[in-house]
Amino acid sequence: MEPICPDWPAPPQVRAFSTTRHGGVSTGPFATLNLGHHVGDATERVAQNRERLCLHLGLPAPPCWLRQVHGRAIVAADPANLGCEADGSIAEGPGSVCAVMTADCLPLLICDQGGTRVAAVHAGWRGLLQGVVDRAVAAMETPPDCLLVWLGPAIGPEAFEVGAEVRARFIAANADAAVGFRPSPSGRWLADLFLLARQRLAGLGVGRIYGGGECTFSQPRRFFSYRRDGVTGRMASLIWLAADDSEDAA
Repeated sequence: MEPICPDWPAPPQVRAFSTTRHGGVSTGPFATLNLGHHVGDATERVAQNRERLCLHLGLPAPPCWLRQVHGRAIVAADPANLGCEADGSIAEGPGSVCAVMTADCLPLLICDQGGTRVAAVHAGWRGLLQGVVDRAVAAMETPPDCLLVWLGPAIGPEAFEVGAEVRARFIAANADAAVGFRPSPSGRWLADLFLLARQRLAGLGVGRIYGGGECTFSQPRRFFSYRRDGVTGRMASLIWLAADDSEDAA
């Protein structure tokens, strides 16, 4: 297993990782660490992959897996919300694991500078427009300038082609979003999800933003990509608070 550890100045009790496609038991288009039950992989293999993940990272509890719908709902990362329809979760204090699954959409991991709250957010272009990032920042109940955000692997600006209507909707919401799009050879537009998310965060007052730049589409050996492959697995980005900041991270 080769999880990515965010390069950000988070407090020591904050644990955060994003998985790659390596380290599991799935085969074919789901090879090997597919963590999504909803993509057509064998149920028992996904269960084994999730168990491997929990053991490798030393999670304090099973992740709060969500049924993601490209919306803006943010819920508490507790057992009562397991499998609920939402695109982000938040935890206050140790014992709960926030998680989102992606295969081109942008995962955001958030913590406060005191290390008392964390959140994981699933943000594709629809979620960004609908305000899922805004909802997550508000749910942190912390001044935005006291938050840290890490942008995980997502489809990059050289590969994410969208129609003119998507560009128009972003610009209608914020004229400055025009810089996040450039013409593609096909006559459509190439969108920069990382830049658009940074703009959204900056507009909310969040200045400490890290990560970005890992393209899922262009690295088939490392990442799943729905745009590239159609039938494919899902990675996970996870964040939680350790009960003891002296614990060793995975």
